[in-house]
Amino acid sequence: MSVDLDSLEKDIRPAVTSKRETGDRGERLAAEFLEKNGYRIVMANFEAPIGRNSREVQIIGEIDIVALDGETLCFVEVKARRDLEFAGPLTNVDLRKQRTVSRTARAYKRIFGVHEIKHRFDVVTVVGDGDDSQIELHQAYWTESKFRKRKWADDRF
Repeated sequence: MSVDLDSLEKDIRPAVTSKRETGDRGERLAAEFLEKNGYRIVMANFEAPIGRNSREVQIIGEIDIVALDGETLCFVEVKARRDLEFAGPLTNVDLRKQRTVSRTARAYKRIFGVHEIKHRFDVVTVVGDGDDSQIELHQAYWTESKFRKRKWADDRF
């Protein structure tokens, strides 16, 4: 009797969703969560050019969700994970990601002429792959002040 190992292996493996599917699902769940908590979704997946890298290639920044929480404009980064096996979702909201989102938010405010409106940077984490996903909102997770260029005072020298 011969056994086809390929078919046996396929039957045993659990169905795995791709990163893109997990991300899309996470963004959808995050938007629903925000709306249930009083946010008004303005836009999803906003993209804008935010500069050039060292090789002069244009960098495109993205904001997952732009929403209003009362009179505050919220730029929301969504991080989704199937599980916590390797690291929590907040691990990937590092300084580089924060800088990119902050630069993209400046572009958004410039494009839509909303310079004076109060704003903040929120993160929504989604952990799980089913209906029992855990969703958490982290309001004002960072401020853009740490990314502003510092000016040197002449009297320091």
